[in-house]
Amino acid sequence: MENGSYTTLTRQSGLMREMQSVANNIANASTTGFRREGIVFSEHVTNLGDVPSLSMAQAGGHHIDTRQGGFEKTGGPLDLAIEGDGYFMIETPDGERLTRAGHFMSNGEGDLVTPEGFRVLDAGGAPVFIPPSAASISIAADGTMSADGAPISQLGLFTADPNGLQRVGSTMFEATTGVEPLIGGTVLQGFLEGSNVDPVTEIARMIEVQRSYELGQKFLEKEDERLRSVQKLVGR
Repeated sequence: MENGSYTTLTRQSGLMREMQSVANNIANASTTGFRREGIVFSEHVTNLGDVPSLSMAQAGGHHIDTRQGGFEKTGGPLDLAIEGDGYFMIETPDGERLTRAGHFMSNGEGDLVTPEGFRVLDAGGAPVFIPPSAASISIAADGTMSADGAPISQLGLFTADPNGLQRVGSTMFEATTGVEPLIGGTVLQGFLEGSNVDPVTEIARMIEVQRSYELGQKFLEKEDERLRSVQKLVGR
């Protein structure tokens, strides 16, 4: 196989990964706390001497778009959103995870949990407990939680390097480079943060990627026809 075909195949592989990423973004355009993801391409250029250099493109990584999504007012006392940077910390069987999806509830034991049953952690890394007998829960902008006017806990807000975030499921992230407490974060009670995906932009990108993939496929088909013709001539 010639260099042009190798180059096109690596590009096709990267475009397929990007198409999958765009499709996932569109599918989660209405998912609470979802963060758009993009593919990062890297280019490798090789000097071939007297002939033109060979450039190989590869989808070498991903990028999490950390821009804030819009807020929806729900009025739910345990529906929480973060204004600005930061993440909530939740406890899962596979370790601690970060999330912007703040649709929380209280389970039978009084723990503050996600819809999947994962416990939400406070600023010290301990599960947040809500007294079952509490008639009202209020949460201040700094994350301080009060039950019937008495402080009971403070929600943990954390920050992490966006380049070290690995997506787990739709709205959770593993911070591979560690986390730090967020100073000055703002919690909004009774609000949920929506997805930061712009469906129109993603659909336009999907069309662009699809066209690029089709052009690459046509090139490979033409190249295959050319090689077959050469083989027939040599065979004669």
